[in-house]
Amino acid sequence: MNDINFECTTCGKCCHDLRLALTIAEAIVWLERGGHMELICEAIPWPVEPEPGNAQAEYKRARSSPAMSGSLPVRISIVLAAAFNGACPNLGADMRCGIYEERPLVCRIYPAEINPFVVLTPENKACPSDAWQKTPLQRHGILVDAATVEQVGQSRRANQLEAPLRMQVCLELGLNHAALANEGFVMISPDSDALLTALRHVHAAPESQDANAQWTFVSNRAGTLETLLSVGATGHLAEPTAAGNSRYHGFFLPS
Repeated sequence: MNDINFECTTCGKCCHDLRLALTIAEAIVWLERGGHMELICEAIPWPVEPEPGNAQAEYKRARSSPAMSGSLPVRISIVLAAAFNGACPNLGADMRCGIYEERPLVCRIYPAEINPFVVLTPENKACPSDAWQKTPLQRHGILVDAATVEQVGQSRRANQLEAPLRMQVCLELGLNHAALANEGFVMISPDSDALLTALRHVHAAPESQDANAQWTFVSNRAGTLETLLSVGATGHLAEPTAAGNSRYHGFFLPS
């Protein structure tokens, strides 16, 4: 569907059981309000730079940070995610947002997609069928709502500019485990006070990035781990149950 209309029905379905990608400033505010955060980490093997013109590779590169896993160059992608089960802590009983004027960019942009390589598909959204009416959102596959277009641009710019800061946060907290991209995520729930301190620090005093920082792959698939080790990476199999503040979320069954 190339032409899409949308008007929120305030059903609240999109405000439950989420991991919301936040900017650093938004994450600081979320934690100050008592919210819970997770860091979602994945690693992309990056032995050589891709050929110019590879749009997807350029997009991934701009939003990740260089590092090493053993002798294998990698790029680390980190998401600062507001995490909650059930209703968002800011959702009222009337299904209206309690911080509507200050809500994060990702909430303002919904249901549009931030990643230009992901197609907006109403069937994949939580909204009821009667939400997809009235106000033009997309025409011929292109966003036409001016506010949404601007907010998507803001989100993309922040994601790119803050990539080294997210890496700095992880290193300050001693976090250096990631899943293989497209196979899963390592999801870490650090102490909220420690995370807030690190976020405030990098927000106020960003530092130059260490491209040689060592990261370790985590996988629930023995074949994946064997391949990674064979090309010089470091890694280990995921624990079958969550250990401490870190857990592995795989897209495939263990093997």
